[in-house]
Amino acid sequence: MEEQPIIIKRKKVVAAGHHGGSWKVAFADFATAMMAFFLVLWLTATASPEQKLAIEGYFKDPIGFMEGGSSSPVDLGGSASVINEATQDIDSSRIQIQDEVVDQLADTLEQRRMQQLFQELQERIEQNETLQEFKDQLLIDITDEGLRIQIVDRSGRPMFDSGRPELKYYSQDILFELANTLGSVNNKLSITGHTDATPFRGRPGYTNWELSSDRANTARRALVAGGVRLEQIARVVGLSDSVLFDKENPVAPVNRRISIIVLNKKTADGIETGAGRSDQPVIDLTRPSEEEQQEATDRLERGDWFQERQQPEPGELNW
Repeated sequence: MEEQPIIIKRKKVVAAGHHGGSWKVAFADFATAMMAFFLVLWLTATASPEQKLAIEGYFKDPIGFMEGGSSSPVDLGGSASVINEATQDIDSSRIQIQDEVVDQLADTLEQRRMQQLFQELQERIEQNETLQEFKDQLLIDITDEGLRIQIVDRSGRPMFDSGRPELKYYSQDILFELANTLGSVNNKLSITGHTDATPFRGRPGYTNWELSSDRANTARRALVAGGVRLEQIARVVGLSDSVLFDKENPVAPVNRRISIIVLNKKTADGIETGAGRSDQPVIDLTRPSEEEQQEATDRLERGDWFQERQQPEPGELNW
């Protein structure tokens, strides 16, 4: 009779296999929740009535919350409040800066911009062949009104022919090159024409005032043709010989010049405000009186309001 083999069965028993260690995670969550709960109870017990109203208002409307004086739902005075984005409905605390400080900061920033433009023009003059050739006729400085560029006459090399408002060809090239830089800024421009003290003699009624104004307008047209925007022009003025560059020698060629000023914001606003319409003029000479209105009405009723204009006598100026 053959012997049967002996078979031994080994069963692996895992202790506490029905739950393992997951109870530790659940207990940790419970402990965290209880700690948060008791923390809320402690904050509620120590909060003032105003803080409780702030918390209540926040939970009623978190987005449009306006009450309580703080944009944080809980602010005990020493805790940090972080706001990522403020809406128009939130009355957040802002730092109040005096108007004088704001104006001073704006002037400082404007001064830096003028200094930067000054450096750009200097670099352009050094790199550009046309401007390099006539750099002895370019005077650049910073004034209270802004950055001033003066193009002056030199002996044997004037900007204009004597008594004429037309630009020399090389003067036009200078203005074209300057327009490339001036057209890239947002500042307003002021253009002024100057003459020397030599009286203009050519035609009746035409003086250095008209000549300086015509030359300033000629420079304006050249700048616009070179790239300056029309809306950049704020002022075109002819000053004749009232503001001499060389006061010791009133007839010196350097007195015949064109000044281009890149106006700062303060000066540009002053020009716009001063030339604008006033709501309550001190004296309004354009408004007719009651007697003048009545007289005009009577003339209309009589039909004698039309009168032929008299022709000027020979040699008489007709403005």
